[in-house]
Amino acid sequence: MDYKYSLLRAPPDDFGQGPVLLHMDDMPVSLFAVLEVKRGDVVAWHRNALGFLNKLKVCSFMCFLTVSFLVAASYMLLADKKGLLLTPPPYRFGSLVSPGLGAFNLSASRDLAHIRLVVKSIVSRVEFHSGRRVPERKALVSSEPHMFSVIPRKFLPGVKNPCWYEEYTGNITSDPYEKNQYERFSKRFHTLFEFLRNSFREHLFHRDGKLYRTRCLPYFYIIGQPKCGTTDLYDRLRMHPDVRFSISKEPHWWTRKRFGIVRLKDGFHERFPVDDYLDLFDLSAFQIQDQLLANASRAPDLPDPQRHIIIGEASASTMWDNKAWMYYSDNTTDEPPYLNQDFIHALHPDTRLIVIFRDPVERLYSDYLYFGETNKSAEDFHDKVSESLQLFDGCVAMTTIRSCVYNSTLNKGMPIRMPVGLYVVFLLDWLTVFPRDQLLVLRLEDHALNRKYTMNRVFNFLSLGPLTEQQEAEITQSPASNTRTESNRNLGPMLAVTRELLQDFYQPFNQKLAQVLQNNSFLWDSQ
Repeated sequence: MDYKYSLLRAPPDDFGQGPVLLHMDDMPVSLFAVLEVKRGDVVAWHRNALGFLNKLKVCSFMCFLTVSFLVAASYMLLADKKGLLLTPPPYRFGSLVSPGLGAFNLSASRDLAHIRLVVKSIVSRVEFHSGRRVPERKALVSSEPHMFSVIPRKFLPGVKNPCWYEEYTGNITSDPYEKNQYERFSKRFHTLFEFLRNSFREHLFHRDGKLYRTRCLPYFYIIGQPKCGTTDLYDRLRMHPDVRFSISKEPHWWTRKRFGIVRLKDGFHERFPVDDYLDLFDLSAFQIQDQLLANASRAPDLPDPQRHIIIGEASASTMWDNKAWMYYSDNTTDEPPYLNQDFIHALHPDTRLIVIFRDPVERLYSDYLYFGETNKSAEDFHDKVSESLQLFDGCVAMTTIRSCVYNSTLNKGMPIRMPVGLYVVFLLDWLTVFPRDQLLVLRLEDHALNRKYTMNRVFNFLSLGPLTEQQEAEITQSPASNTRTESNRNLGPMLAVTRELLQDFYQPFNQKLAQVLQNNSFLWDSQ
């Protein structure tokens, strides 16, 4: 709180020394002449007033000191809550300051020879460990007791999507979504929740004298990566008659909202409970409930006319974003004790996961163009790449690659999201809890060349029902979504030297990715 105070104007030298002149009967009269009328009473009153004013000044000064102390104390106590995303905790900066070749040597960011040495320094330290220690369910329940109390371990039989009946204890005339944090913080949710309100009561049902509602989790997730075609995949997939999504494409609940992160620049708010997240799937749950009722009323000798609806969720941060762990752990480790996938697997072990990658070099440039606000250029991108490489080198000189990838302070300190392209680090962690056959890995390059082939792979992976030729054509031939804007296209490609640096940096990670997936197209060496 570095406030500075100053007088609006300097006082005159003779302030308080000369007489104050009044006017009486249009004649100037000294104030002291007026006070002479009742000099004794006035002097006594004047002394009492001065004493009272002195006491008032002392009391005011003490109150000021007290308030200042309380404000300062509350600021220090709440700093870890209100300013976390703006100012990372200082105890983490130690992992960035190191004797590495490029640690904070930002003055050399334009020195190509120096940056090449930085890249070589990083590559020489790249190691991939056999696997992480997966936390036990007991530990997960202890860290998120409410989540596990709301979601059961078994779901409705005969329903493809994970759903269950939840007892509704609220007042039937009250607003069931009144406290939902998604609606509170986003105006675009108002219309959607109004529609849910209108459909909510008609989908409540009685059983044994109690009211119940249908609740559902997603059957599948599109978990990443950003600027790799997740929006296009989402838009095409939701055109399938068997597929529904949450009322928002990217709820970001697993990565941000459950920790109280609404907007990254605003710090922490009240945490969004899992109930708020489940509300986002209520519209799909209503449709699944209607489907169950239709099946129950169908004659047993008639064929099943219903499609099996499944629900998806497409937050592109789910695979990689675990930045909030640092503020909710005991800080005894440099790596997160729990990851998003640990909780998703504990709640629904049969979850299907879809991830789409692209050349990490191109992904980073697209990310820069999309999220950059002002003064974007190929030269500015080069400077940010150089700065980020030096920061990453400073970290890996002190700890492991994996620790640096999950280091919240490092990620916030980088001007671009370079670690997001280290796909294999995240993939290996997901494979510690999910079997390989539950994870479909795609490439944007393949999707752009042959959308029909890619989408059929997705449909088969999710065991979706067949499509008519017209339905398939509508899904695969529609224009691409979320493409680069004209203003960003006018900036042209990145500099050749920047591409060379990034290719050298990502190469060992791409090699490991191709090895894990047994597919050399993930080397991106022929782009």
